[in-house]
Amino acid sequence: MSILVDETTTFIVQGITGREAVNLTRECLDYGKGAKVVGGVTPGRLGREVHGVPVFDTVQQAVAHHGAPIDGSVVTVPPAFTKDAVFEAIENGIKTIVIVTERIPRRDVAQMVELAALRGARIIGPNCLGIIVPDVIKMGGIGGPAKDAAKAYSPGPIGVISRSGGMTTEMSSTLTAAGLGQSTAVSIGGDAIIGQSYAELMPLFEADEQTQGIVIYTEPGGRMEAELARWVTENDSRLPIVAFMAGRFMDEMPGMSFGHAGTIVEGKEDTATEKIARLAEAGITVAEEISEIPDIMKAKIAERSVSA
Repeated sequence: MSILVDETTTFIVQGITGREAVNLTRECLDYGKGAKVVGGVTPGRLGREVHGVPVFDTVQQAVAHHGAPIDGSVVTVPPAFTKDAVFEAIENGIKTIVIVTERIPRRDVAQMVELAALRGARIIGPNCLGIIVPDVIKMGGIGGPAKDAAKAYSPGPIGVISRSGGMTTEMSSTLTAAGLGQSTAVSIGGDAIIGQSYAELMPLFEADEQTQGIVIYTEPGGRMEAELARWVTENDSRLPIVAFMAGRFMDEMPGMSFGHAGTIVEGKEDTATEKIARLAEAGITVAEEISEIPDIMKAKIAERSVSA
């Protein structure tokens, strides 16, 4: 089992002829059981191929050529054109959209997220690396080249959610080395406005029988941790959660910027100290170091199995 994607998932790459997208497409095709990349879209490039993937001018053409609904899209177009690309994907029935592009105007992101909600679609990102189901499929640049992703990620019972793309792989690699594989890992993006928060992904992991625990990477800024703590408490989640909070030093250095665009500390509620306290109240353990996460998770899973 997994969430969001599996070996049957079909997807396109919008902006496929760009340098980054060409590499990303190769990585997805090579990883696991081989992603079903059924087309690419770059206006004006109809008839070309990228690693054997046909290129179209529009999403509509890609869907028509495929002859069936397409499940997902990886969007790699420049920031000024991302909103149009995402709107086009949503209006052509695509339900899972991974936005790799960063520096998209916030107004555009808000409009994309709103349209996705109205159409029953899900946006992952922007400014993210995507989704991976170990040894099965990756949708996006997560994990890098297939051979590197195969070393870092392994199948198992832990769901991973991270605001940082690189730290998604770092935490998964640490879990893999300790014998804890992953059910699905999701890089949700580090911008101030994103398509899916921790709490919005939790019901999917909760319903996934393979998943027995969750690891999250978080940062100062925003209210997603409060939302997660509230969801866990109100829904009496069965899943033990271990978090790692980066940027704790920001509490001691007012005015210091750190990491992603989303790390905007507007008040006391957004500080690392306050977030850690709120997570702890919901039974979520915050590790001091990433290396501690596997042992904490193993202890939590054992504790849950005894009480059950």
